[in-house]
Amino acid sequence: MDGHPDVAAFAERIGHADAVIVITPEYNHSFPGPLKTAIDAVRDQWRGKAVGFVSYGGMSGGLRAVEALRVVFAELHTVTVRDTVSLHNPWGPAADPEAEYPDHAAGRALHTMTRQLLWWASALRVARRGEPYPG
Repeated sequence: MDGHPDVAAFAERIGHADAVIVITPEYNHSFPGPLKTAIDAVRDQWRGKAVGFVSYGGMSGGLRAVEALRVVFAELHTVTVRDTVSLHNPWGPAADPEAEYPDHAAGRALHTMTRQLLWWASALRVARRGEPYPG
């Protein structure tokens, strides 16, 4: 995949970002392989960035995928925010575009997570401008 124009464009977007929100389903108690491929394809661009998560799945709401991703992103020298957005069984009411999704907790979680993510993004941007991330 090295040299592929889509990978180069993705690398540029991640490189210019101060923060990223990763949206993932839970797949076999973890995250899907193509997501790992995408993360690894732009490995160096993640350094010193803030990362937040939105996950979805069955009863766990995708939280097992998020916990597995935290380990991956720690190795990439990112800061992951603790609060996440987790959608449990979203293929029910949420799958109907005419229905109102009853999970108001998800909206509150999104508000909290994005505020934390913006805080870290700002702090890390200032730090990266002062001195590039070592390593």
